[in-house]
Amino acid sequence: MRTVASDLAGSIGRSRSGAFCAGSWLALRLAVLLLFVLGGCDLLQDRQLLYFPDNPPLAAVLADARRDGLVPWPGKDDYRGLLREPAGQARATLVLFHGNAGHAGHRAWYADAFTRHGLRVILAEYPGYGPRAGKLGEATLVNDAVETLALARSQFQGPLLLAGESLGAGVAAGAIARSPAGIAALLLITPWDTLEHVAHHHYPWAPVRWILRDEYDSARNLAGFPGPVAVVIAERDSIVLAKFGRALFAGLTGPKRLWVIPAADHNDWMARVDDSWWQSVTGFLLGQ
Repeated sequence: MRTVASDLAGSIGRSRSGAFCAGSWLALRLAVLLLFVLGGCDLLQDRQLLYFPDNPPLAAVLADARRDGLVPWPGKDDYRGLLREPAGQARATLVLFHGNAGHAGHRAWYADAFTRHGLRVILAEYPGYGPRAGKLGEATLVNDAVETLALARSQFQGPLLLAGESLGAGVAAGAIARSPAGIAALLLITPWDTLEHVAHHHYPWAPVRWILRDEYDSARNLAGFPGPVAVVIAERDSIVLAKFGRALFAGLTGPKRLWVIPAADHNDWMARVDDSWWQSVTGFLLGQ
């Protein structure tokens, strides 16, 4: 973009008249503006702005997992995530899809919280994250999530709960739109209604509707879901504004409950809740 702008400036200097009429100056300014807009469009189409995977080798992931009481699921040779069992009999199985940064092993604290309340926890991993190969993108992540849920249904008895954090909320909603059967309840943490709204907030000057490759339209994907949905919003979320989570919640037609965590931002809300809060969320998911 800088090179093209420099070429435009050079053409001015080489003009034999040494001056442009007002219409030529306007055309030049519009051309430079277009270059900046197109550069911004390229940024928005770059999935590196949405996905921030950490890709350690499997051996490193499993070494850290062992320290956190997690084991590879469904196994080391066909790794799709990490599993922790509760101390006693599992009341249900919760599959969690994490946010856009790091990898599944970085979310061990979800396993800490939910296993204390009797849930079996699967920290699902995405293609292209952690040691898993794959192409980043909505279609790939959602298709893989559907396969993960099908495997969990076949392997474990009892209620199957689905949870998603930030990007993972969009993945979970997409998976439900594809395969809602057998999902007893859904937990969405710092979710949006549509990724377009989030992108427009951060890039108000860009025609995001035309250029986003991945839509993650959770409002549309959850429109027909009849099961209970828990929505957790960080009051001062600077990444996914609280209003986007509220808009999603307002459109849900089934049983629902909203938790707003006071003074919390997108990445610190978990430090602002206690064990009784986790108990209340678990109770809602289990219909108690």
